[in-house]
Formats: sequence, C-alpha cells, structure tokens
Amino acid sequence: MGLVESFESAANALPFEAEFRDVEIVSHRARRHGRGVDLLLTVDRPGVPVDLAFCERVAARLNAVLEGEPDPYTLEVESAGLERPLLKPADYDRFRDRAVVVTTTLAIENEYTHRGTLRGVRGNAVILERPAGELPIPFEIVKSAKVEYDFRADLKRAKRERREKR
Repeated sequence: MGLVESFESAANALPFEAEFRDVEIVSHRARRHGRGVDLLLTVDRPGVPVDLAFCERVAARLNAVLEGEPDPYTLEVESAGLERPLLKPADYDRFRDRAVVVTTTLAIENEYTHRGTLRGVRGNAVILERPAGELPIPFEIVKSAKVEYDFRADLKRAKRERREKR
C-alpha cells in the first residue's frame, strides 16, 4: 500500500477509534507536489468546536500511522470552519434551518449563487427557503454549498447573553 492509500485508510478509520469517535471526516485530499505529497484532512465534530489542539492530536495520530512510509509528505489537518462545506446529502439534513449559500453549474432564475435558509432535501433536490418562497435545486447542478456564517447574528446573541447575565 502506498502513502496516499495509507493516508486515506487512516483518515477513514479515525472515527472508529475511541479517542476520535466524534470526528466526522469532511474531506481528505492528496496532491503530488514535486517529489513529495501534500495531504489535507478536513474534520468536524458535531456540537463540539474543532480547535488547534484537537487538529494537532489528529495530525499526531496520522503521522504515527504514516511513519513507515518512504515517500516525503506534508500533512495538514484543519477544521471545516464556520462556513462549513456541505458535501454529502446527510450534511443538508444536519444543517437544516441554517443560512446557506449554494452555487450551481446552471443558472436558476438567471442566478448561479443562491442564498437562503436550508430546509433539507426533497427527492434529489436541495430546498432553500427565500423571501420569494422555496427554491428546489437539483443535486446534479450543485457546484458547491456551504453554511453561511452570520457574524452580526453572533454579535447580537453575545450582546443579549451579556445583558441577561447582569
């Protein structure tokens, strides 16, 4: 088994280890770079923030598995972030009722970028709620989708919580 296969195998096995049981592998990518390979793993933890210390623990675990590989590599482990990409149908259910941005390969209503509140999946379409009503977007034309982080709402929530503590 080569470096890339070992990396993919180790990444996919992480959620089955006790220490990383709550890890969701959002994506993993390997790319040749000169004589070495750049490895990128994006992780998430439902309901738990992914911080630097956690990413370092994941990287240490993967490095331990890849230690015997003869090929040079660089490994980067990152959080899916506040504007997490939606890659699988299950993501659209998990982030239901959140603000999202969906980019399509074909124009819908003369637009390629669609913002709205995610209402989940119906059949083979992503359903966005917008002020003008529901917009079904077929999975076949979704180029990318991500949660849209609204820092203003976060600031308002923090301000409200500070007032309530007084």
